[in-house]
Formats: sequence, structure tokens, C-alpha cells
Amino acid sequence: MELNSKKVTVKKSAQELCGFLSDVKNFEQLMPDSISKFEVIREDAFIFALMSMPEITLEVKQVISPTKITLGAISDKIPFTLIGNIEAIDNDSSFIELQFQGDFNPMMAMMVKAPVSKFIETLSSNLETI
Repeated sequence: MELNSKKVTVKKSAQELCGFLSDVKNFEQLMPDSISKFEVIREDAFIFALMSMPEITLEVKQVISPTKITLGAISDKIPFTLIGNIEAIDNDSSFIELQFQGDFNPMMAMMVKAPVSKFIETLSSNLETI
């Protein structure tokens, strides 16, 4: 299953945005209002939970500065990656599009598609305001 957010403009250079997303503690300010838990567990990993959803642990898997950052689930139970594709506009702003890639069976994909779509859209909307 693959889902993409809308492409949004962020008032940060591509380098600044990549650095911001590489620091996992910054994800707390991007989370939806329905967040019930957020905890940094390592320099490159955090746990979060949304109301009525299980806890998810993400870690930074790859950083290709300043154009791409990939986070992945640590658990094999919910195998997915969240990729931020960054494109410079000028020295003070950039575009970002989030891409969710999950390896789910068809039933699970059907169940998670709507909440995951809403989640990545919230992340991208919150990126516009940082």
C-alpha cells in the first residue's frame, strides 16, 4: 500500500527542513491533536500513539541530505516506511511530500488506509506551519 500527502511549502531551506526532520524529537510538534503518547526512546527513534490506535515505534532509517529522509517501523507487526521527499525552492523555502509505504495484507490495508491518509495529511499540514 502506498499513500502520498499533498506537496506543501515549508518556510525552511531544504537543508534546514532535512535537519529538522532528522531530529526525532521535532515530530512531537507535527503530531495530530489526537496523540495520546509521544516519547523519544533513542537519538534516532520515538514511540507514539494516537487515540484508539496501537503504539508505533519509528526510527530514522536513512537521511540523504537535503532531499530525503526515511523513517521506518521498528516492529515487524506493522511493516511500513514514511518518506519525506524534499525539494528546494530557494534559500528560505522548500517543498515536501510525505510518502507512506506499507506491506499489509488486503484486509489490513483496507482498515488502515483512512486513518493513515489522515495522519500523513496532518503531518504535512503541520509542516507548513513550522
